[in-house]
Amino acid sequence: MHLLCALLLWLSLSHGLSANCPGRCSCDAVQSVQCYRLQEVPPGIPPTTKRLYISHSRIQHLQLSDFTGLLALEDFILLASGTESVENDTFKTLSSLKTLELWKNKLRQVPRALPANLEVLKLNDNSICVLHGSDFEGLKKLKVLELKNNLISALTPSMLFSLTSLQSLVVDGNNIASVAGPLSLPHLKSMSMENNKLHLVPGNVFASLQNLQLLSFSGNFLTKIPTNLPRSLLALKMERNQLKVVRFRDLRHLENLSQLYLSQNFLSSIDGAQLLTNLTTLEVSQNRLQMLPPRLPARLQKLDCSGNFIQKVTAPEFQDLRDLKHLFLDNNVVSLFEAGALQRCSQLSNLALEQNLLLSIPLRLPKTLARLDLKGNAIQDMAERELRDLKQLQVLNLRNNKISALDLKALEGLPRLRHLYLEGNPWNCTCSLLRVREVLKAKGTDVKGGQCAAPAERQGEIWMSSKKILRQCEHHLHQNEKSKEAKKRPKPEDSSSIRLSVDDDDDDYEID
Repeated sequence: MHLLCALLLWLSLSHGLSANCPGRCSCDAVQSVQCYRLQEVPPGIPPTTKRLYISHSRIQHLQLSDFTGLLALEDFILLASGTESVENDTFKTLSSLKTLELWKNKLRQVPRALPANLEVLKLNDNSICVLHGSDFEGLKKLKVLELKNNLISALTPSMLFSLTSLQSLVVDGNNIASVAGPLSLPHLKSMSMENNKLHLVPGNVFASLQNLQLLSFSGNFLTKIPTNLPRSLLALKMERNQLKVVRFRDLRHLENLSQLYLSQNFLSSIDGAQLLTNLTTLEVSQNRLQMLPPRLPARLQKLDCSGNFIQKVTAPEFQDLRDLKHLFLDNNVVSLFEAGALQRCSQLSNLALEQNLLLSIPLRLPKTLARLDLKGNAIQDMAERELRDLKQLQVLNLRNNKISALDLKALEGLPRLRHLYLEGNPWNCTCSLLRVREVLKAKGTDVKGGQCAAPAERQGEIWMSSKKILRQCEHHLHQNEKSKEAKKRPKPEDSSSIRLSVDDDDDDYEID
């Protein structure tokens, strides 16, 4: 009997289970307890528990007695449980608590008297209206504070003065209409105030933020980029504001800035970006640009100008961009693309030109291209000279153009092509198009689309997979093979292998 009990105990421990685990909870051997659909914090939680996770419950009120004896607790997460209030001092005695997350509840204020060792506090998706300095008193070790999607209307230095070790502050999705400075957060590295109601940010806000690396004001009502930004910045996000002009001379001291996001504003021009010498990412999509930004920083690796009114692409804009890897020019009105305009971009791998007014594939594109998107233009054919040097191309998107035939030599010159998108073109499904099919199948290319528009008897068929077209063209294919054999004058022992190859191709057709 003792042996049986010992065996059961060993099995429970080996499967990470505890004999003292409360109902609707699971407990594991590394002192973690997870509970769902509770009416209260359950009694009987093992005193050795280090992590307690409660989700999708109905716990209206948290109180001190809920955590009696849980002195080893390091992480407490309460998610989507309808909690409206927390008794004062509920967490004060939990001296080991480092992470407190009370997401998606109904809290109207920050819990009082939080433990001094707390490092992470996340109160996202609640109904907190006001922050007080006393809310964070004594939290000198707090590194992360998140208050996303609450009802906070203002941010002032007095609210945060105790948080001398804070590294990340996130207050996205509130009603913040004003922020005052200086914010005395000497170790702050990341601050995000996205989707608030800011019209103006005073320059003195950043006076003490000399270690700030990431700053986001996206989704506000700002008409200009805040001044006196800290020199330490690496990334600045200003999307979805009301910027009409960017004064790069006010940003030239940001010698470390590598990422600048300005999409969805009202910018009609970008001039002076070369002053940000270490910029590697510039996103200016969905603005009002009528031409590409001139004199861009030489270290730029990603440029997104999609969704503007750009009409032409010429060499001068790109002559110094030898590190450029990703270029997005989709959803513009580009009708002129100068031959060789991107030839100096010797590392370009991704070029997006969807939804423009191009009549042909641009000539002399960089040999390094791995992806080329040309969907939604007015391209009528695909010639060998346009794709001749693209030996690295893996993805070619030709959807929704006016192409009726594919150049066999052009496809043979794309040895790494893996994905070819052809929907929405008026394909003329002659039997010679099946030779293209053979090349694509041999290459292992995944082809999407290819619906026949002509001749009339083949309308609606997909030429890459139609057995009907294959049967109609079978004689034509065999005649081609016989003609090739006659020209090569093969030796008797070779002819059988050639016939076998043709038969194998026919088998491939039938598999489709």
